[in-house]
Parts: sequence; C-alpha cells; structure tokens
Amino acid sequence: MLNSAISLGINYGQLGNNLPHPESVVPLVKSIGARSVKLYDADPRVLKAFANSGVEFIVSLGNEDLVRMRDPKQAAAWVKSNVQCYLPATKITFIAIGNEVLTLNDSALSNSLLPAMESVHAALVSLNLDKQVAVTTAHNLAILDVSYPPSAGQFRRDLAQKLSCILEFHSKVGSPFFINAYPFFAYKSNPKQVQLDFVLFGPGSGIIDQGSGLHYYNMFHAQVDAAYAAMEKLGHKDVCLQISETGWPSKGDADEAGATPENARLYNGNLMRLKKGTPMRPNADLNVHVFALFNENQKPGPTSERNFGLFKPDGTPVYNLGFNTTGLGMGSVSGNSSVSYGGTSSPEGPSDGYLAITSDHARSLPLSVLCMAVSAVVAFHL
Repeated sequence: MLNSAISLGINYGQLGNNLPHPESVVPLVKSIGARSVKLYDADPRVLKAFANSGVEFIVSLGNEDLVRMRDPKQAAAWVKSNVQCYLPATKITFIAIGNEVLTLNDSALSNSLLPAMESVHAALVSLNLDKQVAVTTAHNLAILDVSYPPSAGQFRRDLAQKLSCILEFHSKVGSPFFINAYPFFAYKSNPKQVQLDFVLFGPGSGIIDQGSGLHYYNMFHAQVDAAYAAMEKLGHKDVCLQISETGWPSKGDADEAGATPENARLYNGNLMRLKKGTPMRPNADLNVHVFALFNENQKPGPTSERNFGLFKPDGTPVYNLGFNTTGLGMGSVSGNSSVSYGGTSSPEGPSDGYLAITSDHARSLPLSVLCMAVSAVVAFHL
C-alpha cells in the first residue's frame, strides 16, 4: 500500500499496445493506495472509468496544444469538454499545461506557456471551477543552473524571467510548482563516481550543505531543496512545490547503469517510506507522483524508457513492493492508437511533451546536479 507520511500518487501513461482497459485499472490503483493519478492527456475512457472512485486526477494539456490555448475561447472549449463534463463524479484537481516546456528550446512553446496557463485558469474562473481545479505545469531539473549545494540552488539566467512570472501566477492563484526529479539520471551519467546508496536512499553519511549546515542523506531531497532555494531567490517562498514525477527503471541498455529490478525496488520502496518534508522544508508535503504505473512498450528512446513501470501490462508487479495485488483479468487490450485525447477528435499521436519526458534528461541535467552526485561520493569516503 502507498501509505506514507508523504502523499503519494501514480503517473498513468498509455504509450503501449498491450495495456489494460481503464476499467481494469481502477481496482489496481485503489489496491496500491494511490491518492492521485496523473495523466498525460484527458483520456475520456480513464476519466469515466474512475468516476465515483474517490481517486483524484491531474489531467494534462499537451505541448502541441499550447499555442492555440492562448485563445480564451479555445481554452474555454477545452475545459468544458475535458474537465467540466466529468465533474464532480471524477475528482479532477489539477490541469497540467504542457510538460517540461521551458527546456525544449522551442521559443513558440515557451512563449505560449504562461498565456496558456492564464487562459485555462480564466476559463475555470468563468465556469466557477477555479476553487476545485488548479492550473500548473511540470518542469525538469534542467531549469536549474546551480543545484549544489542545495542552498545555492538557482534557476538558469535565460529562464529566470519566465519562471519568475510563472511563480507569480502560482502565488496569485494558489497552485503548486511541479518538478520532475530523477536521481537515476545523475547516476546513469556518472556511475563510477556517484554513490549508489545516496541515490537509492541507502545507509551512509550523506552530505552536509556548507551553506545551510543541513544534512542530506539522499539525492532526492537535495534535488528538491535546490528547487526550493531557486524559488526563494526569486522571492517565492510562498509557493508550494510538488513532485510530478520520480522513479527508477527496472531494465535498461548496456550503457544505462543501475537500471535493474533490485535498484528500482529499492528506490521506489524507500521513496514510499519517506517521512514528510525535506531538510530545508521539514513540514512540506511534497505530494510525490511515482513514474509510472505500467511498463509502456511503445515509448521511444532507450530501453529504460519502456521499463519505469511498477506493473506489467497484465497487472502483475515488475518487482515486489509488498502490494496486495493479483493481476488483471485482461480480455482485450488497449493501446494508444484508440485513445481519444479530449473533445470529439483524436490527435495523430500522444503529446510530444510525454514522448520527450525522460529521453534527454541525462544530457540536459545541469552540471551542478552531476557535481552534487560527485560531491556525495567524496563525502561518503571522508
């Protein structure tokens, strides 16, 4: 069961041609105790299947839709057909606008992000839904220029203005700042120097942040606090931070060090047992969403991309986390080709923001994230 001092949810991606129908997924999600499910679209089959389940939902608007969502009429139409029509039976609590947009080096998308967020929020206000549904967007750690030590966390200079405006939006409407945090990619990039225990929440002396004096026993908390520090430097200690994605793959290519079932079991198992807060924010509830529910056989990129799931498509665990599940009665399977992505029409494919979710993480991580990992191994040997 995902019962912990921190609030835990699950990411439900659907890039596979052998995945179960959403109706079969409802008891699986409930059996692991996930409080919230994050989608990379607003799949009507999923939202209908989970009606009256009590499970909260984060629905997403794909990167490919950002530019048109600047138009208030388009935003209102999207909210009506992808959110309003499922309320209150399905508990949609957040709309994620795009995914990792600011690090895609696409000026049209990055310039459209905040206007799209504002348009969708305005649509919620006009429908009297803004008190129950909030607007946010997810960022990866490549938005950081400095991440070590955590207290020195700082956003990239070229993104600081956009992030300042986004944080101002969060402060104004009361929505959280989402980050995707993956210690796996730091380890994968430098396995000879990174201490595996530090990234897997294992025993060890950890590192001491010389700027704050705080003690860090794992990289996950250090990454989160680096983001907190960067937010504070832009004057926004008032905005809460949540983890929209984190996870560890159970399988990878020959050059993907650490991608094993045992390491995935240790990372996700220890993550689920974390106490509330971080060294910098001991009372913070991070609302962590684990990536991902299923292995997805149609995700592009290295082998690890298709093996982040806690479960195989038949509902059996990829590795033992102590869940009380018995698999799924499969019947026919459901692939992404039959998914309707909101409204009355389906796009040619899934959101490009989801396709790019982790493939370039290792290359785009700021040097300071990798330096933090190297510093950790040095500290372990002191």
